[in-house]
Amino acid sequence: MHSRSHGLFYQRLHLSQVRIELHHFACDALVYLFMPDHGHFVLGGKTENSDPLKVMYRFSQKTGYWFTNHSPHIRWQKDFYDHIVSRDEEVERHIRYILNNPVRAKLVMDWRDYPFKGSTVYNFEEW
Repeated sequence: MHSRSHGLFYQRLHLSQVRIELHHFACDALVYLFMPDHGHFVLGGKTENSDPLKVMYRFSQKTGYWFTNHSPHIRWQKDFYDHIVSRDEEVERHIRYILNNPVRAKLVMDWRDYPFKGSTVYNFEEW
């Protein structure tokens, strides 16, 4: 399978799993972006019982388990970093920073060209 095909397959796998966890823990993904060896997320809760941290734990666990069994040469980073963003201006700044990661990594010239990104809230075509 061509590496772009691999990437599209993995993105669909990741997206499917993250949507399951977002629904289960009542969260939205303001942005998700899958880099070759790690992912970036800004998650927000929809209710008082939302749990973005559990979304990340379960997503990492389930996709990591899948990789171990089907693509053992691929591994997620061992740990992840969480950060609470409280103001709307900072949320947008973090989203834009994440969207530009593929540009900084020289994978694309413009973040809009990077295929492995999305949101359950925003339409980035309008940004």
